[in-house]
Amino acid sequence: MKGKTTIVAAGLLCVLGASGAFAQTKDSKMIALIARGKYLVNLGGCNHCHSPKVMTPKGPVPDETRLLSGSPSAMPVALPAEGTLTPDKWGVGTTMDLTAWAGPWGVSFARNLTPDKETGLGSWTEAMFVKALRTGKDMGVGRPILPPMPWEDIGQSTDADLKAIFAYLQSLKPIKNAIHDPIPPAAAPGGGN
Repeated sequence: MKGKTTIVAAGLLCVLGASGAFAQTKDSKMIALIARGKYLVNLGGCNHCHSPKVMTPKGPVPDETRLLSGSPSAMPVALPAEGTLTPDKWGVGTTMDLTAWAGPWGVSFARNLTPDKETGLGSWTEAMFVKALRTGKDMGVGRPILPPMPWEDIGQSTDADLKAIFAYLQSLKPIKNAIHDPIPPAAAPGGGN
């Protein structure tokens, strides 16, 4: 039985990609935790906003080389045209790769979820991650997490599931990508007082 467990564990490592620190473990519990986290990240659609896209004949798809690395820092900040985000027209606008969003809250940029220590979640602890998704505060104590991030929904997950998501994110290849700071409503098109 032990030989079969090792083969299954090795297969999971290949599927998950052995580039991250967590994925290099031989601990079958950690391998299962990472696999659960990957499942939840995919089920939750995290790549829809947190992964830059490449255009295909079927439309935009996540760029496999930059999965979950957030809104590209090299992308210039282009705001929607004045008057386009009004309740009688559109309440929300997004970039072509769906990693930056504009609305009544201003402009938000999808966070880098890779374990890069400078620009991603590499300096975060599991407790900080869980607290951020429970409170809707960056790092669990900072500025509010902005739309369209559904932290209210994800924050209802069990501790075990949030820890699995964090374990999976920590297993990814770190990608250096410092996202833009949010733009407050007063500075965004149609912003006011």
